[in-house]
Amino acid sequence: MKHITLSPITKRRLSRFCKTKRALVSLIILGSLYFISLFSEFIANDKPILIRYEGKYYFFAAFRFYSDETFGGRYKTEAAYKKIAKSDAFRANPKNFMWFPIIPYSPYNSNLAELDGFPPTAPDRHHIMGTDDRGRDVFVRLLYGFRVSMTFALILLIPEILLGVAIGGIQGYIGGMFDLTLQRIIEILSSLPFLYIVILIGNIFGKSLGTLILILGMFNWIGLSYYIRAEFLRIKQFQFVQAARSMGMAPFKILFSEILPNALTPIITFMPFSLIGNISSLSSLDYLGFGLPAPTPSWGELIKQGTEYLTSYWLSVYPFVALFLTLLLTAFIGEGIREAVDPKDFSLLE
Repeated sequence: MKHITLSPITKRRLSRFCKTKRALVSLIILGSLYFISLFSEFIANDKPILIRYEGKYYFFAAFRFYSDETFGGRYKTEAAYKKIAKSDAFRANPKNFMWFPIIPYSPYNSNLAELDGFPPTAPDRHHIMGTDDRGRDVFVRLLYGFRVSMTFALILLIPEILLGVAIGGIQGYIGGMFDLTLQRIIEILSSLPFLYIVILIGNIFGKSLGTLILILGMFNWIGLSYYIRAEFLRIKQFQFVQAARSMGMAPFKILFSEILPNALTPIITFMPFSLIGNISSLSSLDYLGFGLPAPTPSWGELIKQGTEYLTSYWLSVYPFVALFLTLLLTAFIGEGIREAVDPKDFSLLE
């Protein structure tokens, strides 16, 4: 079994990144929070993790469908777990129990029956960040919204990098009229009204995570392609590339084995700032009403509620702070990566 070995340059870059304490701490915090958010159903949900009813055990109601009939009801619809847990029939057997998550609230369902007033309600001991205009817990919506935003931003990186590297690399390597022609086409594409395209495609295919990734993926690669094109134009003039050509190496192999590995710096430094742009784009579209369909948890949708209920400060302050801190931590990570891949340890002023 072969062991993965890092090159001296990679080791030096990792060492530089770790020495940037602000970037390292930001990466640990952001990575830990995202990892925790992946298990949101076990942290905050109105569906129990474990149920014992009449000697039988039922697991993970958030991922499996259990009807009302399963627990002695009359309907085939999904069981209302909180209502069943409080019913006399369920409590008649002392061995019956339902084990709910630490925060027994769903990001999708309202809690109108448990609220003291009309939503949105202010923070209290049950809802530490209050509720929104439909009686849903704001903290739970923020938790799930963080997972949605980060997952969306990370998934969108895949087509962004693939298209940006492929198109920008081919432009820079071939050059000439092909490069100029394709560059004019890219400029025309970048000038298209993005919001109108979102509205048009959204009306045709409907609002969904996949639709937004498709639309944003059509545009987000453009910025990266500029950097990759410039790197390929520069690197293909180096002597080691000329030597590879003189040895008869195939153009395709030169492109991927000689030039691309030396043009990865823009990709690495571009990724954190691209994440910032992707998260901001999703929040902006949700705020305008052209983002993810309801009732998907969204920070932009909560901020929009805050503008409609100006006296309910918790609807705008908490999502704004969460968005600000996420973008700030990501920016610190990007700053650390940029310093790590910088070939100059220091500069001299003469």
